[in-house]
Amino acid sequence: SIKMDLLHSNGVLIIQHLQRDYRAYQDFLNFMSHVGDPRNIFSIYFPLWFQLNQVVGTKMIWVAVIGDWFNLIFKWILFGHRPYWWVQETMIYPNQSSPCLEQFPITCETGPGSPSGHAMGSSCVWYVMVTAALSYTVRWKDKSAITLHRLTWSFLWSVFWIIQISVCISRVFIATHFPHQVILGVFAGILVAEAFEHTPAIQTASLRMYIKTNLFLFIFALGFYLVLKLLDIDLLWSVLKAKKWCANPDWINIDTTPFAGLVRNLGALFGLGLGINSEMFILSCKGKNSCKISFRILCIAASLATLQLYNFVKIPTHTEYLFYILSFCKSAAMPLTVVALVPYCVHSLMRTTEKKLN
Repeated sequence: SIKMDLLHSNGVLIIQHLQRDYRAYQDFLNFMSHVGDPRNIFSIYFPLWFQLNQVVGTKMIWVAVIGDWFNLIFKWILFGHRPYWWVQETMIYPNQSSPCLEQFPITCETGPGSPSGHAMGSSCVWYVMVTAALSYTVRWKDKSAITLHRLTWSFLWSVFWIIQISVCISRVFIATHFPHQVILGVFAGILVAEAFEHTPAIQTASLRMYIKTNLFLFIFALGFYLVLKLLDIDLLWSVLKAKKWCANPDWINIDTTPFAGLVRNLGALFGLGLGINSEMFILSCKGKNSCKISFRILCIAASLATLQLYNFVKIPTHTEYLFYILSFCKSAAMPLTVVALVPYCVHSLMRTTEKKLN
């Protein structure tokens, strides 16, 4: 406990240094925090990659969902504090003179702080994207191509680490994480992504397999929560601290609670399974149009545009259970749209156009 307090106090010094000396970069750091938001995986990265390479897109969803599930379990086990409430309650500072940490509209996360979900989600999905991009260049055999592969390798991994460091600094800057929490998140995300590099079975998973996986993840998490609750251990302790110490009650968002993330991820995985095993997917993405560049570009554009419309769909938060049900449905609809609905509509449109021209 004393060692952890010292680790936290050193982290507070780093946060104060960032908030004092990097004020000019506030907008950039807030932007990078949004870049690391795990929700971007489903609304931006996945629609892009799935239309370019279905294997990579499928892997991306699995890595994001399993990674975030492990993040939830680790958060519940580690009981990590967040800086913006820790400085208000710790007794380590003399005369109760706790440091003043500035809060921002995205500071007041309600889940435990360790490991960082943003850092973990960002590292796992960017690891998938970088390794996927490099898999194309590693096949080149002639000397000039090998040199180009090495340059590409250096460039992409440099970009990877620049993004991860920027996301980590941004999360520390807004006082929602201590430095050790974001570092742990980055390496945990890399481990999850690397594990799925050696798990080809997900590419041929049936709808039944998707449903079984969803049930296992949900039952295990809920069972873990209930067992500890019976032992008088409240895993939602962090929500109360967030509500108590957040500078602005309007910054508290139910979407950041532990179960909200779980439901959102389970919905995305179910939607992917439903889409991949649908007739619309087989007719469109497995048909002759699927190899055409025009088909893929249209699917990407339509998918991104359609998913942005989902952002305008506001789920009511006055009833918690209703929020979770609607959140699951909305999350399931997003990959289903990308995998089946949009490609099928584009396929039908192209087929109709071809018939008219003939």
